[in-house]
Amino acid sequence: MLHYLTVDDLVSLKVMSSLHHLSIKRGIQALRRSSWNPSCLKRRPAQSDQLHNAPDEVMLWTNHRVMEWLRTIDLSEYAPNLRGSGVHGALMVLEARFNAENLASLLSIPTSKTLLRRHLFTHFVDLIGQDVQHKKREYEASSSYQPLIPSAKIKYSRKRAIFGHKRSKSEIDADDLVCPVESLTSKTKNGTSHTETAKKIGVYSKELNTLTDMLAKDVPSSNV
Repeated sequence: MLHYLTVDDLVSLKVMSSLHHLSIKRGIQALRRSSWNPSCLKRRPAQSDQLHNAPDEVMLWTNHRVMEWLRTIDLSEYAPNLRGSGVHGALMVLEARFNAENLASLLSIPTSKTLLRRHLFTHFVDLIGQDVQHKKREYEASSSYQPLIPSAKIKYSRKRAIFGHKRSKSEIDADDLVCPVESLTSKTKNGTSHTETAKKIGVYSKELNTLTDMLAKDVPSSNV
C-alpha cells in the first residue's frame, strides 16, 4: 500500500504541510530499505549505541529518539518543540533539503542566539556524517535547489485539460507517488515505466472501491 501512496491520498487526509509530505516520503524510504521491518526503528538509546552513530543507524531514529539526542547535546529546553513536527532520522539523513537551519527553526531557537545555533549545527553534522552533509551542500549549490520552508504548504495540481495551466517547478501532480520505488524506475517491454504502471494500479483500485460502494448501496438487503 505504501508503495502506491499518492500526493492525492495525503491531501485527502488533510496532510498539507510540505515538511510532513517529505517526512512521510523519507519514512517510507527508510522502511523499504529495512524490508518493512518496524522493529528496526529506534525509539530510545540502546546500551550498544556508540558515541558516533553511523548514518544508516540514525536513519532509523524515531521522532522520540531525535528528542533524546537533543537532550544529550544540552538542548533539553528545546526538545519538546520537536514533538509532532514530523522530524525523524530518515528525514535528517535522506532528505537533501533538510538542514540544521530547518531544525533550529522547528526547535524555535531564536536567530539572535547565534552561538546556540552554531552548537546545534556542529552536532547535527557530527550526527549525520560528513558524507551526508557534503551531499546536502552539493545539492544546495545546484540550480535545481529550492530551500525547504518548514511552515510551507504543498502546491499541487490535479490532471489538467489540454489547455490547462503550465505547472511550475514547485508544483507537484496530485497523482505523483509520494515515494517512488527506486528499483522500479526502469522501462517495461512496451516502453511504459513501472512507476506509471503503479499509478494506474492505484487509480484502478480506487475506481473499483468506489464501484463496490455504489453497488452495496443500490442492492436492497434481503429478508430471510
